[in-house]
Amino acid sequence: MKATQSSSATWLDVPKSIWALGIVSLLMDVSSELIHSLLPVFLVTVVGASTTAVGLIEGVAEATAATAKVFSGALSDRIGKRKLLVVIGYALAAGTKPIFPLASTAWEVLVARFVDRVGKGIRDAPRDALVADITPPAIRGAGYGIRQALDTVGGFAGPLLAMMLMALYANEFRSVFWWAVVPAALAVLLAIVGVHEPDSAKGTKKRGSPIRKDELRRLSRGFWVVVMVGAMFTLARFSQAFLVLKAQAEGLALALIPLVFVWMNLVYALVATPAGILSDRIGRPKLLSWGLGTLFFADLTLAFVPGLGGVLAGVALWGLHLGLSQGLLSALVADTAPEDLRGTAFGLFNLVTGGTLLVASVLAGWLWQAFGSTSTFLAGAAFSGAAVFIIYVAMKAETTPAGPRAGDR
Repeated sequence: MKATQSSSATWLDVPKSIWALGIVSLLMDVSSELIHSLLPVFLVTVVGASTTAVGLIEGVAEATAATAKVFSGALSDRIGKRKLLVVIGYALAAGTKPIFPLASTAWEVLVARFVDRVGKGIRDAPRDALVADITPPAIRGAGYGIRQALDTVGGFAGPLLAMMLMALYANEFRSVFWWAVVPAALAVLLAIVGVHEPDSAKGTKKRGSPIRKDELRRLSRGFWVVVMVGAMFTLARFSQAFLVLKAQAEGLALALIPLVFVWMNLVYALVATPAGILSDRIGRPKLLSWGLGTLFFADLTLAFVPGLGGVLAGVALWGLHLGLSQGLLSALVADTAPEDLRGTAFGLFNLVTGGTLLVASVLAGWLWQAFGSTSTFLAGAAFSGAAVFIIYVAMKAETTPAGPRAGDR
């Protein structure tokens, strides 16, 4: 089953539409992270929400996105028009950006996050499947790595812009939030004009439930192992909002709070593409194990190393973990799913991980409020250790190779 990869294919051969998708992700992440890097502190200090409420808002938002991904992924398989759903999803998310500066209660923020994540849910599974449709199998890891890296550049550019604007507007959150509208609109425009899907794409034209028993039976054991590992990753990671709250608790100045996301995403961006390329050569499970080990030490550092130095080290390890795992998990879903069910597979993967994130974030918020921040990060470390064990046992026994399959060539 192992494919012989072309020795002449390199990351330079990654199609232009992958780069366009990456820049679209970059722009939308600038918009989203400009808001989200400040949102936990805005909720706690301005709106008066509790840490449990912060965890609930973040968990519900991501679970909503995950549920939407099931339907959008399956729909993209059936109509064969993944770009259409990608554009609709980005447009819906862009339309929510003005809600945040106008919100005065936690419920209004919850509604805005809910609608924003519906947009994310509509676009993500078709977009991830489109990457596999466009990119040659021999450089699939590089394709996912490049898109993820550009996305992550937005992940640190957005908080950096937020920090500059907070200084400019003297910590006035609402004035800063309005700036998120501009990159969001540019992302939608580029998605329309810069991304092209293969002319050969054809829909299955099936009707009825997006999750069908006959399709579930076609998904391999390897795919369900990837889903299980992804769920354990999510339990260990929970919402990144708690990194922001940890930095604030350790005394980081309000205007500098976005530096948490800047630092994390800078490390993430530097690692994502090399990790994707390396996974094409040595296999993905080994790198995933490294990523989980890194998350284990990140959680322990955030739990036990005091002061801003501990936060800086823990957040850097968190970013390293993301670079070693997120693009690889997407590539593994593409590797283990039938070509005509990729959208469905990504939707199912995200449904499980999104539901897990809801549980993880609410648990993290409750532990923080009841026992302090140390208990939150200790729980994450425990789940990291369990996930390493799952990878060692389950993926070692999996006979499907991590690299692209011959049938995908």
